[in-house]
Amino acid sequence: MPHKDEEGSAKEARGNVKEAAGKMTGDEKLRTDGAADKAEGKVQKGVGKAKEAARDALKH
Repeated sequence: MPHKDEEGSAKEARGNVKEAAGKMTGDEKLRTDGAADKAEGKVQKGVGKAKEAARDALKH
């Protein structure tokens, strides 16, 4: 099962693709959906890294 930071990275990458496709085609909804996915992926990635850091800190 992938970690939250990996899931976040994947969502961020998909968001980048959607946003670029929306810009190229002039599809404003696709562009904004992509931007939202990208932002959500960044947050998810940050949460995953924070959880991992906390888990590592508790091990030591």
